[in-house]
Amino acid sequence: MSATAEAVEMAKVAALAADDKLATDVVVLDVSEQLVITDCFVIASAPNERQVNAIVDNVEEKLREAGHKPVRREGTREGRWALLDYVDIVVHIQHNDERNFYALERLWRDCPTVPVDGIAAPPTPAADDAQAEGDTE
Repeated sequence: MSATAEAVEMAKVAALAADDKLATDVVVLDVSEQLVITDCFVIASAPNERQVNAIVDNVEEKLREAGHKPVRREGTREGRWALLDYVDIVVHIQHNDERNFYALERLWRDCPTVPVDGIAAPPTPAADDAQAEGDTE
């Protein structure tokens, strides 16, 4: 079973809101086949804590305007890895250092990405692995 249409729409609103605040490597993953607790992950990053918090604020505002309120918010005070749980989607806004260290896309690489019009798809982890292997030869 793939993500519901409502979850995909919410994820697209969140992704575009993150992109509006210059988030980097914005990606939406359909995790519905792997997780029963949510349908989509939205993952985005920023180079500093202030921008992480600005992205979080914009995502919350745009989703609120669309009629959605988070059931839980974590990490927003530190500005390193903020998690916004909307039940159907979970939004991860990470500082670049955390994004590189935890590599959520690699952990969930078996999950399909959801294309979002207006946002360029970041490189896939599989492509990164292949490129790294090619560099060592």
